[in-house]
Amino acid sequence: MKKTLIALLAILCALTVFVGCSKSSSTSAPAATTTTTTTTTTTSTTATATKTETAAAPAAATTSTDSGKVVFRIANSAEPESLDPSQIQGVPEHRIFEALFEGLVVVDPVTAGGIPGVAESWDISEDGLTYTFHLREDAMWSDGVPVTAQDVVYSWLRELAPETASPYAWFPVMFIAGAAEYNAGTAGPEAVQIAALDDHTFQMTLIGPLPYVIGALNHYSFAIVPQHAIEKYGKDWILPENFVGNGPFVLKEWTPQDKIVCVKSDTYWDKDNVQLDEVVYYASDDMTTNYNMYLSGQVDWVTGVPNDVIDSVMMREDYQSAPQLSTYYYTINTTKAPLDDARVRKAISYAIDRQTLVDTITKAGQIACWGIVPFMDGYDGLGDAKYDPEYAQQLLAEAGYPNGVGFPTLNLLYNTDDAHKAIAEYVQQQLKQNLNINIVLENQEWATYLANRNAGNFDIARAGWVGDYQDPNTFLDMFVTGAGMNGGKYSNDVYDTLINEAARMEAGPERFEVLLTAEDILINEDQAIIPFYYYVSQNLIDLNKWGGWHTNTMDYHPPKNIYLK
Repeated sequence: MKKTLIALLAILCALTVFVGCSKSSSTSAPAATTTTTTTTTTTSTTATATKTETAAAPAAATTSTDSGKVVFRIANSAEPESLDPSQIQGVPEHRIFEALFEGLVVVDPVTAGGIPGVAESWDISEDGLTYTFHLREDAMWSDGVPVTAQDVVYSWLRELAPETASPYAWFPVMFIAGAAEYNAGTAGPEAVQIAALDDHTFQMTLIGPLPYVIGALNHYSFAIVPQHAIEKYGKDWILPENFVGNGPFVLKEWTPQDKIVCVKSDTYWDKDNVQLDEVVYYASDDMTTNYNMYLSGQVDWVTGVPNDVIDSVMMREDYQSAPQLSTYYYTINTTKAPLDDARVRKAISYAIDRQTLVDTITKAGQIACWGIVPFMDGYDGLGDAKYDPEYAQQLLAEAGYPNGVGFPTLNLLYNTDDAHKAIAEYVQQQLKQNLNINIVLENQEWATYLANRNAGNFDIARAGWVGDYQDPNTFLDMFVTGAGMNGGKYSNDVYDTLINEAARMEAGPERFEVLLTAEDILINEDQAIIPFYYYVSQNLIDLNKWGGWHTNTMDYHPPKNIYLK
């Protein structure tokens, strides 16, 4: 991106403030979104869920009623790491979070944008830095205790506290003034620019006029948690017998490696519009098992499809698919030889035929890609996927490994899943064929895989990212130096400078150009990661039977809005 060098140099000279941050990654990934509001003084919105009945085909599942109760059952992939919002980082956990908790902002089930949750409205200062939220007076915890602005302050400070060791603490750091210093341990909690003005008024000050902030606030790192229950029960507050939440459902049962059962909350402020009596989340990372459970009527919603049946499933009317704001990629441990050489990383990337991968392995309409940021209005991106095995061989030779001679065997880590295994085997074959290098595959269950990937205990590791809001920054800020989700330990001072500068810029083409320059450094200059494709969502659910479930770019489907037709 040589055309932007002059602008880049100007930014480097002008920048005087840096913010540390870290981010987390997920299998199919959690996410959040932005609303495109341009209000400068006051924004007041109302949260009314619209039940749009989407036409769909009959599914094989039988009725999900039990003794008159309406029960909705989900094949939710892996066993959750935790139910504590400060200790989660994946998509399976996010689905459960949407049932048990509610933040200031929640997800619009149609657009996946941010709409009022615990906050019924908010005001924005003219400079776009200060947001004042007005909380609902009828917002209650499941034990009947009122939810207050003090609860919000406590929850956000708990998320940021170094001793909490939240894998997603980097996220509010990217938004809230003073959060970086507190999270890094260089300042106390008083440095964080948040305040309870009274019981029902909460205020925050941002690091810059972030155009995507409202859509990001539905993320679980901005969750509101019950201080009184946490102080009473400690880490056991998330057990069913102790649990207190403020969402549309409350925890009834948690059988590890089997299921989590949530029942409708009697104290939820909008309980009259919650039409499910019970939601069951089954823990199974075997896609074939989940698919068979759907066919036999044991579950009502399956969130993935086995590759070996995708051709026939795509013909079903109850198959719901749409482009998703998410990217499948491999992260590389840039601190380990020989992967600490950018030429080696580039050789591996150029040796993989992504188009053949999506045409013959994934086969569900995924889009082969070169950059990490999916298609977004106004953002040019890095263009089409590249495949050049001859150039890859040249790069490897320049790095000292002609025809792969002397190159060590590398480990490729992925979480247990047939689709991830098939992709890993394809990559293994490509690298042997095109570079004559050997890759050993290692699969681990979800929690172990996340811990090792976050800690950098790998050579190459599978990753997937669903945007936490609808802006390119959500795909880029996790790779700044020291970021919690930067398991590959990538570090580039210019890249960090660009990401931090973009956070302080107004929305517009100039900001996107800065972000595009950063992405060019990440991929074309340093090849810190290897993006493969942009996802499409793959769901099985009978929309003739269930309403309130809508395809959207984030693949978010809050159970509050789902109902039996």
